[in-house]
Amino acid sequence: MIRSLWTGATGMVAQQTNLDVTSNNLANVNTVGYKKVRTNFADLLYQINREPGSPVEGGTTVPTGIQVGLGARVNGTSRITTPGSYEVTDAPLNVAIEGNAYFQVVLPNGDIAYSANGEWQRDGDGQIVTSDGYLLEPAIVIPEDGTDITISSTGQVYVSQPGDDEAQEIGQIELVRFVNPAGLRAIGRNLFRETAASGDPQIGNPGDDGFPTLQQGILERSNVQVVEEMVNLIVAQRAYEANSKTIQTADRLLEVANGLKR
Repeated sequence: MIRSLWTGATGMVAQQTNLDVTSNNLANVNTVGYKKVRTNFADLLYQINREPGSPVEGGTTVPTGIQVGLGARVNGTSRITTPGSYEVTDAPLNVAIEGNAYFQVVLPNGDIAYSANGEWQRDGDGQIVTSDGYLLEPAIVIPEDGTDITISSTGQVYVSQPGDDEAQEIGQIELVRFVNPAGLRAIGRNLFRETAASGDPQIGNPGDDGFPTLQQGILERSNVQVVEEMVNLIVAQRAYEANSKTIQTADRLLEVANGLKR
């Protein structure tokens, strides 16, 4: 009975983490480029009261044994990198990646981070930056008198300038992909860092060597499905309640046992 108290507690702790992850998904339902996260569970150690295959009288063995589990835990959170829905904005610096890849962003300390958020802006120096002011890598500067910004599906950036008959190419947007994008470390602000689990970044131009292409004037929204997350909330709530009932039942049994001597 004492064991079941702690087993139920592990289930409640695991479901609390599950609820935290689901709540974060719902909070980011309108975040551009956000990829939803799923909670992975694993069972804990087992108390083996009888080994499977133990010999018994008559020269036979027990077929299953007696193995009592000691609860569950969260053993990981997986980021689901499937594309989200696309929204047409017609803004010239809104760019959607048509597949699984990332833009490169320069952090204030000079390190490179990665983002699927294509909601770019132009700062006071004409540089293409994120909404937090982080530079796109490689850097692209739009001339002060540049108009009619065009971004091709393969990442070339063109602008028109007074006196020019044709648009001039001013830069090339590069993309990055990873062997295991779910292994990237989230650092907030729609940014990720590479880790040993994600593998080294593979850099290329859109449309080359299997890299996805770009779409100008479109944003990739979050891939969170609200109905699915609400179902996950219900499941987490019921599982939390069931584990709490386990603790309550074990407590009542202990109360009965303690009252036998009255």
